[in-house]
Amino acid sequence: MTPTRRTFLSAAAASAGLGALTPRPTLASAAERAQQARRGSDPWIQVDTAALRANATSLAALAGGRPILAVIKNNGYGLGTVEVARALDGHQALAGFAVVKVSAALALRNAGIELPVLHMGATTPGESTELVAADVRLSAFQDSDPVHIGGLAESFRKRIPVHVYVDTGMRRLGMPAHRALPWMRELSTIPVKIEGTFMGFTEEAEFDADQLARFQSFASQARESRLELGLLHAASSHGLFLRSEAHLDMVRPGLALYGAYPSGADPSAVQLTPAFRLQARVARVELLRAGDSVSYGRNWVAERPTWTATLPVGHADGYPRRAVEGCEVLIGRRLYPVVGAVSASHTIVVLGDQPIVSVGDVATLVGPDDPAIHPNEVARRTGSSVYDVLMHLGQNLPRVVV
Repeated sequence: MTPTRRTFLSAAAASAGLGALTPRPTLASAAERAQQARRGSDPWIQVDTAALRANATSLAALAGGRPILAVIKNNGYGLGTVEVARALDGHQALAGFAVVKVSAALALRNAGIELPVLHMGATTPGESTELVAADVRLSAFQDSDPVHIGGLAESFRKRIPVHVYVDTGMRRLGMPAHRALPWMRELSTIPVKIEGTFMGFTEEAEFDADQLARFQSFASQARESRLELGLLHAASSHGLFLRSEAHLDMVRPGLALYGAYPSGADPSAVQLTPAFRLQARVARVELLRAGDSVSYGRNWVAERPTWTATLPVGHADGYPRRAVEGCEVLIGRRLYPVVGAVSASHTIVVLGDQPIVSVGDVATLVGPDDPAIHPNEVARRTGSSVYDVLMHLGQNLPRVVV
């Protein structure tokens, strides 16, 4: 019988009613997903608490004992904002955390993190009100901030803690240095507590020197005008390694906290340990015949009978597409080359003449356990930035904190 519009709608309504009576599955919490990760078939990211804390200690020493404002922006450089903060919370070298998203700042407070949190981005009036209510430090740099922050001080009946953001040439955010002094004088007339003043480098050697000179000139003029500056900070991981004169009162590392080295850094300056592992279990072990190919494009063809293993992790999870150009994966104590194509959800490695791994074995694609899978080496072999190796890690993958 041909369905009519009436019978179709009746069936749809009955189906909807039945669906309403059927219990909906509840979504697993992040903690539950982390517990399930090692037992299941989905890939995961292991976060190494000891490595994070050891890296913080090493970087504080490199900075001459200066306090560290730990940058955990962009989902904690791929490791998880809250997971990283909890791992580092209470470390004696830390002065606080810095993020660039409002949601990240509030997530830290909702997770019970009590250390100071600096929001280094722009906000709407509603967002800044929410941040102040959560005791998050604002970055002051807008022309309207003296009036806006003054209004917040009146509403909350307290001095509002801020860090002043000075633009010395990055041209991204910040009050331009050439007009910052009169603006700073206006800002200082309201109930504000300036806990710090900061800038960001372009990481171009010659221009960085000019930027630092502009910043120090502004700071000198501000001090002559008896303006409060708080702690001066400029050095990210790059500046921490390559520009010691920019260490100032406090340093602001991100990348290096997670165990990777910025471009141009000398690894012998300080020992860092990658604080994460991108891992998955072997999903399939198969003997290919001579002439068999793997994955899209048939980019790799077996010349003789060869065993391969399939890993259920791909570029959608953050593993670089170009890993087929020379990357290896660690399974057990041996390295195996990536071949074919890294698809969205799968990576294939060559085992050789024998099936020496088994379904369910843990594979590490990026991590500290062999120089070949170090994040800096993965970046080198794939022709990418080490920042991408970390920050492109899949946000939906469970983070297993050890």
